[in-house]
Amino acid sequence: MTLRPLTKPAVRPAVDRLRTALVALTVRALPSAPTEAKPPVQRSFVARSAALGFVAILSITWGTSQPSSPFTLKIPGSWFFGIDPVGTHQNQQGLFLGLVAVYGGLVLLMRVWWGLARAARNREISTRDLMWVLALWVLPLIVAPPLFSRDVYSYAAQGEMMSHGISPYMFGPHVLGSGPYVTPVDPLWMNAPAPYGPLFLGIDGLLAKVTLHNALATVVALRLLELVGVALLAVYIPKLARTFNRSAGESFVLAVLNPVTLLELVGGAHNDALMLGLLVAGVTLARQKKPLAGIVLCALGAAIKVPAALGIVYIGWEWLGTGTPVRDRLRRVALAGALGVGVMGALSMATGLGWGWVLNLATPGTVRSWLAPSTGIGMIVSRLVHGIGIGISSATVLSITRVVGLAIAAGVGLFLLAHSDRIGALRAMGVTMLLVVVLGPVVQPWYLSWGLVLLVPVSTGWLRKVLIVGSIVSPFIGLPGGRQLIGDLLHANPILAAVSAVALVTVLTAPLGASLRHAPQTLSSAPARA
Repeated sequence: MTLRPLTKPAVRPAVDRLRTALVALTVRALPSAPTEAKPPVQRSFVARSAALGFVAILSITWGTSQPSSPFTLKIPGSWFFGIDPVGTHQNQQGLFLGLVAVYGGLVLLMRVWWGLARAARNREISTRDLMWVLALWVLPLIVAPPLFSRDVYSYAAQGEMMSHGISPYMFGPHVLGSGPYVTPVDPLWMNAPAPYGPLFLGIDGLLAKVTLHNALATVVALRLLELVGVALLAVYIPKLARTFNRSAGESFVLAVLNPVTLLELVGGAHNDALMLGLLVAGVTLARQKKPLAGIVLCALGAAIKVPAALGIVYIGWEWLGTGTPVRDRLRRVALAGALGVGVMGALSMATGLGWGWVLNLATPGTVRSWLAPSTGIGMIVSRLVHGIGIGISSATVLSITRVVGLAIAAGVGLFLLAHSDRIGALRAMGVTMLLVVVLGPVVQPWYLSWGLVLLVPVSTGWLRKVLIVGSIVSPFIGLPGGRQLIGDLLHANPILAAVSAVALVTVLTAPLGASLRHAPQTLSSAPARA
């Protein structure tokens, strides 16, 4: 019997398999590199940062509370203090000092938060210490008038409607007639139906009853309700970070002490805080192998505000783990969706509101802002077509550009979902949230918190830089008074202007203490994928 020699193609696979096995054995035989824990941050540094941040937020609160401040509503009865009793708002000196206090406080807060973030990157900060920082920073915001937005007054009016059995899905606050609930509502929303879920409106109506139909007490109760959402973030963001082998302290700084979280969600009392808290809690439980509980919490978040429904989709997609066939994954997504719809349906029935909120999701699109690319492009195209005599209405052009923007966001979102095993599920979900906001009909600073907070536990490299820059820039979006502040610095009382200029420059440039940015980097292994 003649033996044929092995051909080269037959030998190569065997050699490759042998090489792979030898490499695997070698790696197993080598001692693993020791994991070096991050050295702790000195408590004195945390205490100094806490004190400076408190001063910054106190400055913002004082500045916005001036009777002539443009940052909060100043009509009589809109808050407990800081309202001009005669309604003239002509105190230019008070306006100037208020602008200096607000913008100076904002800059100081951004610098303190950035310093904490840099320190937390290289050193470990106790979440217990950071909880005290959060409590200290939140205190001035609890007593401050609603910052930078009048949305909470709309919430209060919708709660009053609920308490009288009037559906906010069918009518705007104008149906209440006149009175303390209606007067502070932005005229833009006076006739607009609510786009919020049944859980939020059910709680909203309960708060109106509990506060004995006192408009300002209802507003305060709504702010405290949003603190519940921030508390959920404070509890679950560190837990979520640990599932990715990331620093709990760093994630706490980046997400919970984030200027957007504090100023927009707490200061502005936006219901996005409660929605985000439930979403993060649901995603965390799913990461801890409790997908059913995670789906229920995400469904509760979607019953506050619909973006939390994205968490249901991702929990279903990741339910069986990576590498699962697409058909099986789609079945789990369908099961998760059915459970989520069941929870929201039960809440819709319990509140007697039905599903009208789904039809009202376009309500925020009433705002026309150049900050939203799809809206800005639509307004430019509308002017161009009108300039050349084409008879297409602005509303039609805007509808087209906005639909295109949302279609692009949906398409990219589906791509991210399909490739989430490689990209990371949490990273894909956070980027999808940001795309929905940026390419949606309107961009609001508090909307950006949806993606920023979700990305914190998986942010590294350029993504971390984008998160930090976005968090610093977002609170300044749409803020009034900037141009007037510069003009007043040039034309106001020379002594007052000089003192204010020195104060602003000092806040902008003065060293705030060691940031520990030169501390040794951790040698721990790379974080797991989202």
